[in-house]
Order: sequence, then C-alpha cells, then structure tokens
Amino acid sequence: MLSMPLAISNAWADDTAAGPTVTISGFGTAAMTWANTDDAQYARYNQASGAGKKGRTGVDSNLGLQAQIGVNDWLSGTVQGLVRKDGQDDYGAELAWAFAKAKISDNFSVRAGRLGVPAFMISEYRNVGYANNFLRPPNELYSQMGFSYMDGADVTYLVAVDDTNFTAQLVVGSSTQIAPSSNSTPVHLKGKHMTALNLVAEHGPLTLRFGRVDAKLSLSDSSLLNTLVAGLRTASAAVPRLGALADAIEVKDKKASFTSVGAGLDWNNIVVQTEYAKRKTDSFLNDSTSWYVMGGYRIGKFVPYYIHADLKDDGSVDNTVPAVPALRALSAGVTALTKGAAQSTDTIGLRWNFAPSADLKVQIDRVKPENGAGLLVNAKSGFSRPVTVGAIAVDFVF
Repeated sequence: MLSMPLAISNAWADDTAAGPTVTISGFGTAAMTWANTDDAQYARYNQASGAGKKGRTGVDSNLGLQAQIGVNDWLSGTVQGLVRKDGQDDYGAELAWAFAKAKISDNFSVRAGRLGVPAFMISEYRNVGYANNFLRPPNELYSQMGFSYMDGADVTYLVAVDDTNFTAQLVVGSSTQIAPSSNSTPVHLKGKHMTALNLVAEHGPLTLRFGRVDAKLSLSDSSLLNTLVAGLRTASAAVPRLGALADAIEVKDKKASFTSVGAGLDWNNIVVQTEYAKRKTDSFLNDSTSWYVMGGYRIGKFVPYYIHADLKDDGSVDNTVPAVPALRALSAGVTALTKGAAQSTDTIGLRWNFAPSADLKVQIDRVKPENGAGLLVNAKSGFSRPVTVGAIAVDFVF
C-alpha cells in the first residue's frame, strides 16, 4: 500500500496517452408484491413498510446504473447508483459502489472507496435480480447483516491450484446507513473499525465460501431506544441494576460479528445454493442463527425452485424490569425492544428467461413467525400466524 503512490506516478505518463474509456450498464426489477393479510406487512430487511392485501411495487422493485471507467490496463474506477425503497419508506437513491481499482498483478488488486460488504454468497450482485435464480434473497439470513456497503479499502488475491481457483479478500473501513424506522427522523446504524474477510474456492460447478465481518456498532437518533435508556438511568436511582440494563441495551460502540459459510452448485441442469450464518452482538440486537437451502432444476428457459429458510433467536440481554406499577410502561418498552425475531419460510418459484437480458419470476412464500410477528413489520398487537406472500417480477440488465 505504501509503494502504490510511487508506482502510480511512474506508470501514469506511459499509460494515459490512449485516454480513458467509459462503459455504462444497468439493471432493474419491476415487481408487484402482495400478502393475504392487512394485520401485518411483508417487507425486505431494509424497509420500514411492506405489502398487505393491496399489492405494492416498492417491496421488490429497484433500478441501478453503473459506470465503469478504464484509465489504462491496470487502473480503473466504478460508480454504481441504486434507487429502491429504504428505511424511511421512500424511494431513496444511494451510492452503492464508488471505488478506484489498481491491478498490481494478474493475481493481486487493491480497491479504495465505497465497497460492498462481502457478507454473503451473492454480496457482489444481490441487488441484481437477473443474476439470481430466486426473486429475492431469503429475509431470514439477509436481514441479520445491517450493512450493505462500507467506505474503506480492500485487497484481493487470486490463485489457481490445479483445477481449483481460490480468492482471498480483506476489507477495512466504516459505514453509516439508515435503519428501518416508522419515524420521520432517520435512524442511523454506524459501524466503526469494520473488517471483512471473504474466502472463496471454485472447482468446476462447485463454489465454497467462508466470510466474517467484525465491527463496533452504534445506533443513533432512535427515539424509542433513547427514551428507554434515559428512563432506565432515571429509575436506576431506586433500582441500581437498571443502570446495568441501560448499558446493556444501549448501542454505542458495541462489539458485533457476522460469520457465514455457503456453497453453490450449478451442475448440468441442477442448481443448488445454501448459506448458514451466526450473528453475535453485545447490545439488545439479539444473537441469531440463520440458514437457507435452495434447489432448482433447469428445463430449457425455465427454472422451477424451492427454498426453505430459518431464523432462530439465540438469546438476548437480561431484560427483567421489576414488576411494579411505576415501572410497568418501562418494562413493556424494554420487553418489546429486546424481543428477538424468529421465523421460517417455505418458498416455491419459477424463473422464465424469456429474453437474452430479461427474465420473469413468479414466487409464493409461506412465512411462519415463531416469536410474535417474526420479521413482518407494522403488525397489529398480538399478531402471530402464518402469512402467504405472492410476487411477480421482471428482471432486466442493459
């Protein structure tokens, strides 16, 4: 890294004469999503509201535009903008990628700028519907990582051993993103001292992956969390242990990790993909175990598929507040805040590649919450029953 400025300055004069090249590309999904109830809404992991009986386009629709700038054969840049429904229930535009890349050798490269967090099998293209067989990534696993990008730098090393290709990537940086909230004031999730390790092995049709993300988490501008923490600190004058509870649920520079493994197989007409992940934090955000498995079979231009996904709550902080009338409201708030989400989903779907750069997908999910409303949003009090979700989408790239 220290030698890069000298290398760049020496090579610049030789390589810039030809001038830069710019390539524009894009992707998008136009979708309609609905559910069989209005007592709770189905949303993606980064959204504040979702679909009920009245269909909504915002749950699964997006539009992305990317510019690739080639300065020479070793220096390039990439910028990608993305428009989709966000944590404030608006169509928000975000800068998903923006980095410069230096290809040091055929095996070694360095990037700096805004980079995707390599937390999943499909981190590089999870927003590109056309690149995935399913209509959307399973919420049970993909909701457990709150960061989709980080600002920093990475190094990537590629090596081939016989017929197997190995990739090792290390990313360092920080991130600030808007967390889902029903309030008009944005709630910000911040990650400091972030590191991400991504190891991939590819052998013919088989891909194996291991990933680990570590960070110091902070959650700011949450009126609910701030009110509860302040209330606990005030009540700690009479009940000292409530001060420790306030420290436990406050999200300020708390250690967090996300560890995942995955495998993919695309052999003849058989398509299989699976991931398993563990989330751990030192805050009210509960530890969790999540996984999914997808199987499909390619029949000409059609790929029918099935997915089973599962999310388990691995425990939370000790949230006991003394059962006295004066603390009843505080107790209810803390219980609601620290209650983890658990659910499973069974999915059937069909992908039809009706054009060279477009597909049509139809998907039906049976969502079964196991702890209240699970990952469903804006649920009525006491809601806890299975929900059927349907969606139809057209994915395209250009």
